[in-house]
Amino acid sequence: MHRLLALPMSVAVLLAACNPIPTDTASPAYERRLEASAVVAPPVNPVVQWNRILLQIVRTPGAQPATVHPTRSFAILHAAIYDAVNSIDRTYTPYLVRLRGAPRSASQDAAAAAAAHDVLAALYPSLRAQLDEQLQQSLAQLPDGEHKTAGIRIGQTVADRVLALRSNDQSDAQPIPYVFRTAPGDYQSTPPNFPPQPQFTHWSHVAPFALQRASQFRPGPPPALTSDAYSDAFNEVKSLGTASSTAASADQALTGRFWNGAIQNYWNEIAQTASLAHHLTTAQNARLFALLNLTLADGVIAFYDAKYTYNFWRPVTAIRAADTDNNPATGADPNWLPEVGKTGADPSYPGAHGVMSAAGAGVLTAFFGRDPFEFSVTSEVLPGVERSFRTFADAALEASLSRIFGGQHYRFDQTAGERLGRKVADLVVDGFLTLRHGKDDVEDR
Repeated sequence: MHRLLALPMSVAVLLAACNPIPTDTASPAYERRLEASAVVAPPVNPVVQWNRILLQIVRTPGAQPATVHPTRSFAILHAAIYDAVNSIDRTYTPYLVRLRGAPRSASQDAAAAAAAHDVLAALYPSLRAQLDEQLQQSLAQLPDGEHKTAGIRIGQTVADRVLALRSNDQSDAQPIPYVFRTAPGDYQSTPPNFPPQPQFTHWSHVAPFALQRASQFRPGPPPALTSDAYSDAFNEVKSLGTASSTAASADQALTGRFWNGAIQNYWNEIAQTASLAHHLTTAQNARLFALLNLTLADGVIAFYDAKYTYNFWRPVTAIRAADTDNNPATGADPNWLPEVGKTGADPSYPGAHGVMSAAGAGVLTAFFGRDPFEFSVTSEVLPGVERSFRTFADAALEASLSRIFGGQHYRFDQTAGERLGRKVADLVVDGFLTLRHGKDDVEDR
């Protein structure tokens, strides 16, 4: 269930999903937005606050390195916040870092802010001055004293250790040169912009955060070009996913455009909304955002493993070249273009929105339960537009289907992606940041 609202405020336009801007020089726009938010935004929980700060960074042209997927930053940020806060709270098992003897009286808010600042200053050194200012504003809301000092020290220590443990994860490797092939079904550069290379060809080689290996839940192959499953999905996206469609409803076309942004950002904002509505504590927020972002980061590693294993052509290529697929149930349209204009610069199978949305909804449902919770989602790419839902699963399903309406993916891309995302979410939720048991876990000395 959803409804459409027009908002009076504008929303920053974001890049297409998983496609950061190819430059590494930070823009002054970030500093202006950071200063403005510091003036007008009411105090919020530090975990949510620093999640918002990272969202501002990755939305700033030039701030995110083009060959480093932003989900890595979110996972490292929230892993450090979680381990710092949990070293004080001690309710759950640590992720990477266990600090023995951390005083329970230390400020969890100070630990969260210090850990977040040090991680982001290391990942985005050109923004250190602005991040220093944000940290001071964050800490100024806390009373001075030994509790605050201890919290800062814990946050700094944990951040250093988490960064060190992720320093050789292969995220700094150069993308692997891609050779486009021309056989039917092969991924090819897509019109109208024809990217010279696909993105993140190296990302499946990055060390996962929770998975044992990138291929752990790799889906089976897409359907054969001559199969009914292929022709059915082909004809669906051909009919519904083009800007000139007479079959798609106005709401379907809008849905395709609404979700055509970096999908991980949508799910972090949905988590913010749920957190604020449920009045979560700092420790609860630390665990929530760590679970979410460890899952999303590994979802990206996993779907790039599958994408560059199967190298399946995108709908725009398939539809224009349908006379070569040896399937009489498909028909070529040499002028077909997707509803959203350009196509994501990577192979089609599986669909990233399916992976990430099923993963995000899986984590949030496990954390908050299945009771109806009405919430709104703001579009990353349509200023002033939002849609409302009653369950996380409803939002995830619409986000996944939007890629068909947007002309980006076949239905089998999305269903395979959804299964992959659920498997990653289940692994993280069931196996990480779990309740402590036993004497040794109750007290660290």
